[in-house]
Amino acid sequence: MPGRARANGEGSIFPYRNGFAAYVWVTKPDGKRTRKYVYGKTRELVHDKWIKLHQQAKAGPVATSVPTVAGFLTYWLSEIIEPNRAPLTYATYETFVRRYIAPGLGTKRLDRLHSRDVQTWINQVARTCQCCAQGKDAARAKDKRRCCSVGRCCGATPSTRTVSDIRATLRAALSHAQAEDLITKNPASAVTLATVRRRRGKSWTSDEARKFLESARRDADPLYAAYALVLVVGLRKGESLGLTWDDVDLDAGELTVGRQLQRVRGQLLHRDTKTQASDAVLPLPDICVAALRLRKAQRVEARSLAGKLWHESDMVFTTRYGTPIEPRNFQRSWQTRCTNAGLRPITVHDARRTCASLLADLDVHPRVAMQVLRHARFAVTMEIYTQVSSKATREALKRLGDSLDS
Repeated sequence: MPGRARANGEGSIFPYRNGFAAYVWVTKPDGKRTRKYVYGKTRELVHDKWIKLHQQAKAGPVATSVPTVAGFLTYWLSEIIEPNRAPLTYATYETFVRRYIAPGLGTKRLDRLHSRDVQTWINQVARTCQCCAQGKDAARAKDKRRCCSVGRCCGATPSTRTVSDIRATLRAALSHAQAEDLITKNPASAVTLATVRRRRGKSWTSDEARKFLESARRDADPLYAAYALVLVVGLRKGESLGLTWDDVDLDAGELTVGRQLQRVRGQLLHRDTKTQASDAVLPLPDICVAALRLRKAQRVEARSLAGKLWHESDMVFTTRYGTPIEPRNFQRSWQTRCTNAGLRPITVHDARRTCASLLADLDVHPRVAMQVLRHARFAVTMEIYTQVSSKATREALKRLGDSLDS
């Protein structure tokens, strides 16, 4: 029985095995021309695929060999992220890929991954106990197992923030796949997630901050100057611990922020801050200048006591032997100081929120405070400066920076 006549332009559709096939000449991402084939059970199905492929070929380069999601993520992490992003960024992305994305979507072919697939998968991740899914309980010592290994589930589902970060990692990877013309749209962009509820940040009053600093100063805490920089200048933990004496100009009363200390996968890294916006030359209020002068004297004494055990470096804050301070140990020291000062505990990150009110209470000029706080608009700084503490608290704060012997 003769087949139906071919329509114009259907010359490349032909019988193939138990169905039909067709091809279109396309330009690959590397600029070379080649045939790309489509297949189907019926001529009508192949014709529809053929028309769609024609449209893709006219729109731009078309990939003829598409990896799986896992294959592409391996390439993306090793060739795009690791050489070009911060070590902590790479470590975070790699963890999300290894623990969540590759096990759930890795076998899918990249160009056959749809928004519905991603939505179904991310919903499943959000309601699955990851202690069970990742075998965490089985890896624990027998006397510490408390989940699936002992016949019950602890319900350790990921937080809404973690789920959001997992989706963000996948979306970033698929955006790069788009840029390389491996896919035409990003299937992770249309996914709907639960709203991430941000934790309300804590902070101290100026009076509480004063008690904290007074406690550290009274006990000759070697981290007193670091605490002052966190509270008064708003430095982050890593920025404080990453300071070198080359970054400090006590005569000019200035501090250059450009490096940080981070622990990433077993390595202690002294590296640039995450973004250029984090870098700044900050004016130092008197209390910070006095604290750093005290720190210099403490360092000389520590070096003398350590003798041959001293490790010479240019770091401002070190252990008693001159080695860098572990970020986790700094957090522990902070919490211990909170207890010693009889104050409600807050984290180092939360303490940065106290910075603005302290600057106002120290009578730092609003224009200087604007530079310290890195506000884009002067009006924002002035709103803070209308709220100051009692005269007694302000005077006590100023006395901390008046002299080394006060």
